[in-house]
Amino acid sequence: MTDPISDFLTHLRNASKAGLAQCVSPHSKMKESLAVILKSEGYVRDVASGTDERGHKTIIVAMKYVDTAPVITGIKRSSTPGRRLYAGYSEIPRVLNGLGISIISTSKGLMKDQDARRNKLGGELVCTVW
Repeated sequence: MTDPISDFLTHLRNASKAGLAQCVSPHSKMKESLAVILKSEGYVRDVASGTDERGHKTIIVAMKYVDTAPVITGIKRSSTPGRRLYAGYSEIPRVLNGLGISIISTSKGLMKDQDARRNKLGGELVCTVW
């Protein structure tokens, strides 16, 4: 596994398309803060941590649906290990004219695009969600 963030986003995408109640993935601090941002923006219902049968820490994301339609209609990795994408605060792209969010890795941690623009912080474009 060369890109754990991309793997986590694929777990979320597949769980929402399949209509699963929850998504379980290996834990990391970046995945946890990414899931917390998705929860605060209303894309997922709940975020919790647990352990698997071997004792490894996992992150459990409860998916959110509106009338059996997934709230996450699209989620895309922007920056990859082979091609890092960075943007200044004025160059952060708007997703679907403000209907979606970009998640940026700044020096102050992960932030959604509006918060990064407000705090005048640029950084690595992690993903876009709509």
